[in-house]
Amino acid sequence: MLKTLYLKNIALVDEAEIAFSEGLNVLSGETGAGKSVILDSIDFVLGAKADKGMIRSGQSECSVRAEFTCEPELLRPVLEELDLEESDALLIVRRLNADGRGSLKVNGCPMTATMLRKLTSQLVDVHGQSEHFFLLKEANQLRLLDQIAGTEQERAEVASLLKERRAYAEKLSSLGGDEGERERRADILRFQIDELENAALKEGEEEELTALRTKYQNAEKILGGLRTVRDALLSDGGASDAVNTAHRGLISIEKYGDYAALSERLESALAEIEDIGETAESLAEELDIDEREAERVENRLDEIKSLKKKYGGSVEEALNFLSRAKEELQLLENSAEECEKLKALLDGNAKKLYSACEALTKKRKEGAEGFTRRVTEELKTLNIPSARFEIAFDPYSEEDLPRAHAEGLDRVKFLFSANAGEPVKELGKIISGGEMSRFMLAVKAQLSSIGTIGTYIFDEIDAGIGGKTARVVAEKFADIAKTTQIIAVSHLAQIAAFADRQFLIEKKEEGGRTFSRIRPLEEEERAGELVRLLGGEQGGSALMHAEELLKNARAYRSERAS
Repeated sequence: MLKTLYLKNIALVDEAEIAFSEGLNVLSGETGAGKSVILDSIDFVLGAKADKGMIRSGQSECSVRAEFTCEPELLRPVLEELDLEESDALLIVRRLNADGRGSLKVNGCPMTATMLRKLTSQLVDVHGQSEHFFLLKEANQLRLLDQIAGTEQERAEVASLLKERRAYAEKLSSLGGDEGERERRADILRFQIDELENAALKEGEEEELTALRTKYQNAEKILGGLRTVRDALLSDGGASDAVNTAHRGLISIEKYGDYAALSERLESALAEIEDIGETAESLAEELDIDEREAERVENRLDEIKSLKKKYGGSVEEALNFLSRAKEELQLLENSAEECEKLKALLDGNAKKLYSACEALTKKRKEGAEGFTRRVTEELKTLNIPSARFEIAFDPYSEEDLPRAHAEGLDRVKFLFSANAGEPVKELGKIISGGEMSRFMLAVKAQLSSIGTIGTYIFDEIDAGIGGKTARVVAEKFADIAKTTQIIAVSHLAQIAAFADRQFLIEKKEEGGRTFSRIRPLEEEERAGELVRLLGGEQGGSALMHAEELLKNARAYRSERAS
């Protein structure tokens, strides 16, 4: 339930903190006092689209903070999805700057408005005049029926079979259309496979060929360099002669001192120099450029480049393409057998899917039977004594299976009649505004017993009703409020009298500025507010009437609690 709501710089409200109670909370006040501000603030903190116009004039930022108590095990799936720790309390803080930027946190964790709505949709159900249009849409009627009937398992089975069906259909499609199309595709694959297999691509070949081409293109430079090395080391007067002369000089003085080690080093150097020179000479002699070989290398590189361009951008990708092409060709060559197998699987799936849709319909019809009966009974208690409510299911057959989707094959219509002897018709074509408000209340009364929602918010659901009907609506509020918190904006004294906590919203001028003030009414103040709602003068019979309303409301709640 919504425990506290804190507002800062919202419209006419500079600062306010509202502590809601369990049960029925009623907001009342003069038109324009700011009741809509409270509901807009709740919408804002629940994740509605931000509007800079809600920021109080002269301020650069507004904020709303809402504290909820909840049962974490009921919220576990959405908490896990949003990566939030389980807690029996949720603190939502949302801010909005004049430049349109804002922030949003749940228990200190930043998140987006979309993420927030996933969470708050499990906490609060807001009903206003616009929700009348929600239930007039057939898709929403089916969604509500699923919630009532508890069709999660049946819908999951339909969705699973549809997924399986799509997989079979996609595989069948991959085999091509008719036999002629499959053969044309097979011809293309054979050509591509032959081209790649004849090319005999190998990993690393391109690098080796590139190195050879570089060698062939720079043969003269390489040959000149090798000859320079050979001449510098082995020609007359070259490095070999110089080192040999130095070696002889050391040999001639070995007997005069310890010069043998130095002589050995020069001997080793001489051997290395002669070996390098001879190797360079040998490499130069071997550097025989075959023009045909150079042309072969160039052509092979061009072939590899062309194949890479056609089959994936690299030799590795081209080889992968070859592997996939072989698999596809094998599948196509066995396509007749495979097609028959897939068609058989699709036929079997169709039977299962149709049965699953029928099971889903059966579950919905079972739920609809009890739901329509209970709502009709509720409507009769809400002063529509001749109310009739039915849910019509459009018939379908196996021929309709191609239009099956995750919701099955059902198309439903909510049918209603308020008057004895009149046939039921589509809800949106026959129901009046006042009747729609009571219809919504009857539906909410059923949802409160099965859902996880902890708070219902009603924005002037009492519009278009009065007298005895207002009393009945108030009693229905009291019944629902025994298990679900209700926050309601109301102009009816009959409903306000049943409040567990009543709030007065007033507009005042202070220091040349207008402010909206929200305060809970003490018990002794409530009769005075009821007199205002009744349109009477304070004191006298109007006050006695208000006190009587409060007394009757207390008696009703006491009787229902016992």
